[in-house]
Amino acid sequence: MKANISCIIVAAALAGLSSPAFPNAGQAKNVLTIKDSLDRTVAIPSRVERIITIQPEISRLIVALGAGDTLVGVDYTLRLRDPLFMIVYPEGSRLPLVSMAENNINLEMVLRLKPDLVFVSPYERQIVSALQRKTQIPVVALSSMGSFSKLVEEARLVGRILGRERRADELAAYFDETLRRLGASLKNVPQNKKPRVYLSFGGSLTRTPIFYEPVNAAGGTNVAEKLLPDFLGVITTAVNIEQIVRWDPDIILVHGNYPPPERKVTPVGVLADSRLASVKAVKAKKVYYTFGFWDWWDMAEVLTETLYLANMFYPDAFPGFDLKREGDAIIKKFYGVEGGFSALSKILRCDEWTHEQ
Repeated sequence: MKANISCIIVAAALAGLSSPAFPNAGQAKNVLTIKDSLDRTVAIPSRVERIITIQPEISRLIVALGAGDTLVGVDYTLRLRDPLFMIVYPEGSRLPLVSMAENNINLEMVLRLKPDLVFVSPYERQIVSALQRKTQIPVVALSSMGSFSKLVEEARLVGRILGRERRADELAAYFDETLRRLGASLKNVPQNKKPRVYLSFGGSLTRTPIFYEPVNAAGGTNVAEKLLPDFLGVITTAVNIEQIVRWDPDIILVHGNYPPPERKVTPVGVLADSRLASVKAVKAKKVYYTFGFWDWWDMAEVLTETLYLANMFYPDAFPGFDLKREGDAIIKKFYGVEGGFSALSKILRCDEWTHEQ
C-alpha cells in the first residue's frame, strides 16, 4: 500500500542540486496554505496548472475531479501496473515517468517538467522536506492510510487545491451516502452474527492488514484488527499459520487486485493447504478473492469492493445484487466512463471469482 522512496538515491541527488530552479511558493503573491498528512504547513500557488504525483491515490483523485490535464508526470506503478487508471484515463499512457521501479525519484525529470506542485506519499518525512527545500517546488505528502473519512477529507483538500471544490463535494457526498445506505441495511445485525474475516494480502498468505474498513463497513470483523503494524506508516503485519488457525475465521479473503498470472496466493491454494484444514472458512469452502488496495486507495474501487463484500457476507439482504452493474455505475460517477468496471473485470477475471448467491 505504501509508496517507498529510496532514501539513499534521492538524498544523494538532492545534495547535488544547485540553486533552486523555481521561486518558492511562499514568495508568490497569491498562495494557498494547507496542512498535509505529515502535519506540514505547505504554501502552494492559488492556481495550480502543472502537477507531478508519485502518489497513485492522488493521481486517481485528480482524474476523478476532472483535472487530469494538470498531470505532467506520474509514477511507475500507476502508469504500468494499474489497470483501472488506464481504463479511466487512457491519456495517462503518454505521461512521463518521474519514478521507476521502487519509486526512485528522477529529480532531473522533476525539474525539467516544471511542476507547480508535487504530490508524494508521507512515508519518508525527511525526503519529503528535502525535496521541497532543494527544488523550491511545493511538495505535499498525502495519504488516507485506508481510512474512509480521511479519503473523503483528502478528496475535498485536493479539490480545494485544484479549484474543484464543487466536484469534490459531489463525490464526497456520493461516497458517504452510499456507505450510509449500506450501514442502514445492516444496522440490525448483532455483533455475534458478523462473520469473522481473515485477509491474505500483498501476495503472502501470512501478511494481513490490521485495519481494513471495507470489511467493517460491509458488516464483518477483521480478526487481525487488534494487532500492531510491522512499522510506522503501514497498515499490515506478518502473522504465522498457527495464528490463523487459532483465529479460526469464518471467511478468508485473498488479495485479487492483480492480473491472474501474478497472483501468488489463490483461494484454490488456500483450500488445498493442509495446515488450514481445520479452519471454518476452509471446511465451509468460504475462501474468496477480494479487490484489496492497489498502491493506496481508489474511491470508486473501494466503494465497489465494500458493496461486494456486504453481498458476500449477507446475500439474503441484497437480492438481485449485480456486481458489474453496481461497479459500472460507481466508476461512471467518479470518472465518467461507461463500462469501466466491466472492463476491469475482464482484466482481473472477476467473473471467475465473484461470490455466487
